[in-house]
Amino acid sequence: MCSQTLSRVAVAALLALSAGWSQAEAPLCTLGRKQSPIDIVAPVRQKLPALDFQYREVPLKIANDGHTARVRFSKAGVLKIGHESYTLQQFHFHTPGGDRIAGEEFPMAAHLLHKSASGQLLAVVVLFRLGRENPALAALWPRIPLKADGDHLVAGVSVSAAQLLPAQRGYYRYPGSLTASPCTEGVTWLVLKTPLELSAEQLKSWRARFADNMRSPQPLQGRVVQEGS
Repeated sequence: MCSQTLSRVAVAALLALSAGWSQAEAPLCTLGRKQSPIDIVAPVRQKLPALDFQYREVPLKIANDGHTARVRFSKAGVLKIGHESYTLQQFHFHTPGGDRIAGEEFPMAAHLLHKSASGQLLAVVVLFRLGRENPALAALWPRIPLKADGDHLVAGVSVSAAQLLPAQRGYYRYPGSLTASPCTEGVTWLVLKTPLELSAEQLKSWRARFADNMRSPQPLQGRVVQEGS
């Protein structure tokens, strides 16, 4: 199978994954050697290019897919990394956070999913610690649809994924996979080093609606995790 076909398959799998976790586990989920998430314990410092988030505000389109809340975008901006450009596709949430830093488990993560013109998939991970109420989540939670019945365009409400980004943009980078079946590999993972906060009440409200939806950290299998400033 050619790389372009693989890219199309991976993109289709990613979109299917964002719509639900109903597939049986694929063999790659247990046999793969570049699986996500991971525990970041020995990153190698590198001079990585800065992350240039060029997101813009667009009408809010939000769905409850039965497993998470998903905000999908059209023309909501790009992430530029050096000479590469990745178009923002959507973001959704996981509990627990999945990726760990030096063994620390985070109660929640937001995954911001991107795709390059060549079909390369890239996930930006924003981790959350318990603390103060998060304004972006406070605006989103009441607008999550009650039923798993597709996308809802919320009249008069706009959103920008920039609202989910910390002020400091240092990150870890590693080669990984989709986090649920078919666990397709070849996905670039960028884990932002600075967590955001959410309140205990916000986490409780989320868990009243959605069961945990993230697998445990997977073996590193010799991969090198790069750390940028």
